[in-house]
Formats: sequence, C-alpha cells, structure tokens
Amino acid sequence: MKQLLILLLLSGCVQLARCQSRPQTVAPTTPAFSLSGSDATFLDSLQRDTFRYFWETTNPQNGLVPDRAPTNSFASIAAVGFGLTSYLVGVERGYITRVQAAERTLQTLRFFANAPQAEQAAGVAGYKGFFYHFLDMKTGTRFKQVELSTIDTALLLGGILSAQTYFDGNTPAETEIRQLADLIYGRADWTWFLNKDKFVSMGWHPESGFIKSDWRGYNEAMLLYVLALGSPTHPLEPGVWQAWTHSYPWATFYDQPHVNFDPLFGHQYSHVWIDFRGIKDEYMRGRGIDYFENSRRATYANRAYCMANPGRWQDYSSTIWGLTACDGPKDTLVNGRQFFSYRARGAASTQIVDDGTIAPTAAGGSMAFAPEICLPALRAMKTRYGAKLYGPYGFRDAFNPTYRYRALSANGSTAQGWFDIDYLGIDQGPILLMAENLRSGFIWKLMQKNPHIRRGLVKAGFTGGWLGQ
Repeated sequence: MKQLLILLLLSGCVQLARCQSRPQTVAPTTPAFSLSGSDATFLDSLQRDTFRYFWETTNPQNGLVPDRAPTNSFASIAAVGFGLTSYLVGVERGYITRVQAAERTLQTLRFFANAPQAEQAAGVAGYKGFFYHFLDMKTGTRFKQVELSTIDTALLLGGILSAQTYFDGNTPAETEIRQLADLIYGRADWTWFLNKDKFVSMGWHPESGFIKSDWRGYNEAMLLYVLALGSPTHPLEPGVWQAWTHSYPWATFYDQPHVNFDPLFGHQYSHVWIDFRGIKDEYMRGRGIDYFENSRRATYANRAYCMANPGRWQDYSSTIWGLTACDGPKDTLVNGRQFFSYRARGAASTQIVDDGTIAPTAAGGSMAFAPEICLPALRAMKTRYGAKLYGPYGFRDAFNPTYRYRALSANGSTAQGWFDIDYLGIDQGPILLMAENLRSGFIWKLMQKNPHIRRGLVKAGFTGGWLGQ
C-alpha cells in the first residue's frame, strides 16, 4: 500500500518529540460539542460533494473506484471499500435510492466474487482470497507489479461487510449481496499471511514472495486483525492480537500520552467501521482509555505540532493544519528544504515527516474524534483557499502554501503555493464517512450488528460498552 513507510532522517523533516515545545494540554475526554446550524449546512454540502466522487467516477460495469481523479488512474481496492460504504450514506442522506445503491453494490460484489484468482503474475485480480492493491479500471486485473495487499483487502472487506449488514431485505438483489459478501470474506486465507512471529505480512508478490515488512507497531491494521480473528473459515488465534499490542509505541507527544503513529490516517481508517468508544482490550484497560480517545489525542497532538510549526512552514495555524499520507508538489530539494510528492506525512514520537503539505483529510477523517478543532479547520481551509482547494468533489487532496516554485512543479503551483488537482479515493472516504459517524453514528451502529466484526473484537479480548461482554 502507498502507506508503506521508509523511515526518513532528513534535516528539517525529522525532529524528536522531546525537543519540541508543549503548547497544548491533554485533549479533554468528553468535551461538550453540538453542531451549529452553519456546521450542519457546511457538512451537508461537504458530504454531498464528496459522495459524488464515488458515485460519478466509479466504473459502473464492475464497481471499481479510481485511485484518483481527474487524472487518469488505475483502481484502488481500498477506495472500493470506502465507496461501498459511501453508497449506504448516500441512501440515508437521500442522494440516491436504495435500489440504485443495491444495483451498484451487486455489480461490485459480483466482480470481486468472480474475478480470477491464481498464483500467476498477470491476468488475475488476486490470490488466496486477497486482492492486488491496484487493478486495471476496465479489465479488473493486476496493475503492473503491485503487491497482493492485506491492508487494502481489509479496507475493501470493511466496505463489503457494511453492505452485507445494510442490505437485509428479501429481494433477490439484497439476498445475493449478503451471499456474495460471505463468499468473498470467507475466501481470504489469513493463516497464509501469518509469519512465525505472529504478525501478518503486509503483502506478497508472485515474483518474489512475501514482503519483508509486517503489521506490527500501531497503525491502520486494527481492522485487519479484527477481520482476521473473526474469519469464519481461516481465522487467526487470539495470540496475534496480544503480539501486536505488545509492539505498540506508547509515548507522550505534545502533551498527549497515547499510542503513537505519525500519519493521522493510521488513527482513522479502522474507526470508520468500528465504534471503539467504551470498548477496551487488555492493552487499553491497562492504559485507562479506549482507542477512540487514543485517536482524539493523536489528532490534538498533530494540530499542536502544526501550531508550534518548528519548520516555519507557510500558513500553519490553529485552523490550517493536518499531516497524513497525501499527494505533494514534487520530490525535490529547494533552498535546503526537502519537498515530497506522495508521502506519508505525519508527526509523532516515532518520527516527523513534514514538508509544509497539508491534507484536508487529516482533519476531515478525525471529525468524529475532535469536531471542536476539526470542523473549524475544514471551514477555514475552504474559506481561505476557495476554488483552488475545494471543487466539485469536495476538498482536493492536499496543498502546500510554502511551495511557490512554478518552474519546478508539473502542475498545481501558483504564487500562492501548490494546490493538488486531484482527489484521492482513500482520502475522500474518511471525510465523508467520519462526517456521518459524527452526525448520526450511522456506520458505527450498522457495524455493531455485523457478527464477523463482533466475533473478531471478542477474540481480541474487547469488553464493555456496546459489546456487552
């Protein structure tokens, strides 16, 4: 996945947390917050615009969602997962009908159920029940030599299982959706990806075998491990969850004690589908918080770092902030400053990767955790930068006010800085879906009913709250 990180030790980009000032106190656990009328109006337009990315750019013949648009692109299976859940929000918000959503969902699931799976390197979509990170938008087969991806398959399955739970009617279409969801989820052989240290590998190439990196530490893989534990056909044993939590990096960063991971997407993706409020595993019982609170603190720490702005980047403030994986202007060194193209930017005790590029999805994907700081940020970005940042599909992926080197940029650079021309599916998804969780809790309530999610959480040792254990 694009989030596979290379540890960067670059001057001006990586700074140890202990060297930073501490401008922000610990995030309040249960702040009083209610949406104002103007907030609701803002979210109405943001959700509707962002929804259109998934509805209008998807190939209706196979349900594949492009990695990005309007630049011509391959499909991202993770974006398909976000798209499948976005259709449900579309029904609930009145953008499309239930019949329209069911038809699009059924086309998508039929494709993934019937797409060729084999060990060969070309002409297939996956192997062992998993799918390649990127697929050709038309043929649905592996794009170039990308990896068979465990995390991207997990995000796809999150969307598939949300559809399975939502479409509970007795019509032929809804019945088939549920059957296909069980088929696709049940084929994934999680045991094949497990190494001797009880960690799931990040991926596999038919040309070279398993990727050396695996899912340890803390990141977006909570959903992956819950799905692997909850599998009705190829489940992993509970010990893998304990092994994973034992590898967590707990530290205090900008006055926020929490399990650290520098890009905010790692604190967001699993929470799109799983409501971690009030449920705790053994690790979090020992820390006295839950994973929802952990993500709140990570969000506050990310903002506090940007407010301190040790790199002295343009426009960083209490409302212009947000570091996560996103597009960027270019991989180049200018006047001693390192800039990047696509990169997992972030700030934590583990590392800091910061080139002045801000992604709206950083605040957008954390709306449900900390609306009191995320909504003002999104509104300020839209107001300040206007059409350069906000277009027909909502927020474009990223912007960098510092980067004003027009001659060095292929596109998007102006006297006011660099602004992306693209929207990215894996960044649009969290904005739309976490906005809905903030407003109604719709996806969280839906997934509380999914037996596979519940089974995985219980096997991981979660108790309390809505689980009722």
